[in-house]
Amino acid sequence: MTELLRRGRASLAFAFFAQGAAFALLVTRIPAIQDRYGISDALLPVFLAAVPVLAGVGSVTTEQLVKRVRPSRLLRWSQPVVLLALLAAGAGGQGQLAAVAVALGVFGLAVGMLDASMNMLGVSLQRSYGRSIMLSFHAAYSLGGIVGASLAWAGAHWQLALWVSYLPVVAVLLPATLVGSRWYVDGDAAAPVARGSGGGGVVFKLLLPLCLVMTFAYIGDSTVSNWSAKYLKDVLGSSEQLATVPYNVYMVTTLVGRALGDFGVRRFGAAAVVRLGALVAAAGFAVVAVAPGAWVGMLGFTLLGLGLCVLVPQTFAAAGRLFPGASDAAVARLNIFNYVGFLVGSPLVGAVGDAWSYRGAMLLPMVLVLVTLVYARSFATSGGRYGGGHERPRTADVGRGSNGL
Repeated sequence: MTELLRRGRASLAFAFFAQGAAFALLVTRIPAIQDRYGISDALLPVFLAAVPVLAGVGSVTTEQLVKRVRPSRLLRWSQPVVLLALLAAGAGGQGQLAAVAVALGVFGLAVGMLDASMNMLGVSLQRSYGRSIMLSFHAAYSLGGIVGASLAWAGAHWQLALWVSYLPVVAVLLPATLVGSRWYVDGDAAAPVARGSGGGGVVFKLLLPLCLVMTFAYIGDSTVSNWSAKYLKDVLGSSEQLATVPYNVYMVTTLVGRALGDFGVRRFGAAAVVRLGALVAAAGFAVVAVAPGAWVGMLGFTLLGLGLCVLVPQTFAAAGRLFPGASDAAVARLNIFNYVGFLVGSPLVGAVGDAWSYRGAMLLPMVLVLVTLVYARSFATSGGRYGGGHERPRTADVGRGSNGL
């Protein structure tokens, strides 16, 4: 059983890595996709908004599907669809708007199923381990994002066609994820009735604080990803080249924070780590807002990476602890607010920046992140130090590898 869990953890971490790379390859080449298909500036926001909206639909669909199909199977087949949709998004011809619309639509639906099922498996595997490992999965996602963004930079630097940039990545990751999916582990396989209890065991009033934390975290994240370069260049007066650095710094510090975060959870508990993360992230936004120049601004974005990185993984883990008999449904519902935050964050900061100032706009996500402190108690329950009472491993409840289902 111990070897089974190790293989399950390694294979799931690779799935997170592959998804991080695929998503980064898409979002960092949006300008190239716009140019290739001749998408107007007026129409581009519609395309971009459709992806998270459809991802939310995919997450809702996953909640219903896991009543009959194990998350490992959904993850096994949704990940190749994401990769193939990525390739399709880069393979169309000039002016083929219908083709790119279908590709991005399929990408969005599959990403929703993929995100939900990945985190379902992560939550159940953490329960079987009996200690915090959720942050390590999201660290793998951050590493994949760094690799994907680097490959996207190389493709843009060498002026490669989109499909030429995407094809080698898909050719490597698609068979690798399919092979790795043989070792996915569905936790609590000895209690299928509890796992399949669907949404009946989820009380939304109890889940709501975690939904708000998830939304606030992604508002902060989308602020960095969408506004850091513009803020450094237009507000802090940096060069165009230097303006590309903050997001890379943010991704690296996110990786570092997540790689080390599980040790903090084991030592001090999830609630303490979330409080510290919220305070560090708020300090990061404050530094960005008052920065006199570009280098101080980059210090603020560094703090943001270290602070925000712990919130999302621990929110998923807290949902699993809060509803142990319906963790899949809780994770699927919570995952929707990932996309809510992504949809709201960038337009909200842009609207405040245009109406007031972009320095003032950075204070808005700072306040929202600080609200997380009010809900920090939702990350702990009565019991031991780890995660506020996370249960210990139960060998009888460890699921079979998905290849045996």
